[in-house]
Amino acid sequence: MTSIKLIKTSEAEYDFGGRLTAEFPSQIIMDITEVCNLACTHCAHPDFAKSEHYDGRYLDPALNEKMIEEVRKHGQGKTQYIRYTSNGEMLVHPNGYEMIQSAVDHSGVYVAMTTNGTIMNEKRTQKLLESGVHMIDISIDAFNPETYAKIRVNGNLDVTRGNVLRLLEWVRESKSKTKVVVSFVEQPQNTNEVRDFESYWKDAGADYVVIRRLHSSSGAIIEIADINRKKQETEVRRPCLYPWERITVNARGDLAFCPSDWVHGSFVADYCNTTIYDEWHGKFYEALRKAHLSNNYSSHGFCDNCPDWAGTRWPHEGRSYADMVEEFIGN
Repeated sequence: MTSIKLIKTSEAEYDFGGRLTAEFPSQIIMDITEVCNLACTHCAHPDFAKSEHYDGRYLDPALNEKMIEEVRKHGQGKTQYIRYTSNGEMLVHPNGYEMIQSAVDHSGVYVAMTTNGTIMNEKRTQKLLESGVHMIDISIDAFNPETYAKIRVNGNLDVTRGNVLRLLEWVRESKSKTKVVVSFVEQPQNTNEVRDFESYWKDAGADYVVIRRLHSSSGAIIEIADINRKKQETEVRRPCLYPWERITVNARGDLAFCPSDWVHGSFVADYCNTTIYDEWHGKFYEALRKAHLSNNYSSHGFCDNCPDWAGTRWPHEGRSYADMVEEFIGN
């Protein structure tokens, strides 16, 4: 358990408001597959793939359609975006492109996706652009090929970089409205490459360069979790943003409250038997929010063990990924 000081927090300070709505989640995270082609050092997937929690699952496309219908019905003016991502590489899902296409065509909201970019060959890249996806975020994490090989194990920076440069070229030539974002998780192996990374991709025409803070995947990466807890020994814990902002549909077909859960510790319900709308308004989320507001995690061990709450940024605390997306939506 953590040694963070516990305080009661003000609901006026940490509550729904602005882009955070009590009616329906601001973000729908579609975690569509457990399968990945890389073994990144800052990611929990290499251990996850060896654990009892892993089964190489792919999300049933029928649940994607169920989500889209819910967003179309309840999310208009409330859901900021649907984000296709994964505890794996989303583009390996055999129906991934069709699922994105359906969301773009029928959800009525902004649709984003995150990929490692390694398998975005010419055919796949054109297929993505033809889908009309609003934003593509490519996780790269290095400027030098040697660093990339160490961090993104089994990857090749020359291949990934070529794929992204081709994507940027086609976006310009076709005058596509798709935004291209490249991202970089800052960590000891690459911290001296941040400036070069930013400069290179800005010059190449990326719409935004995201520098992310290193997190422990909700405590799953023990070494990072221990470092984060050490930093927080004198801090006062505040509520994590996620119970007020987002919900995840994972590859098992479950609804979950945490997008960085690798052990199914944030299980809410089987999506086959319920709806996002009902759970967002239901007793589970009500109790979860109360636990975060009172800093009483006696019934929420997954959150109690997580040191990554400090990395979530509420709207009143400064700029976040959601602000970037909001600007893209407004353009």
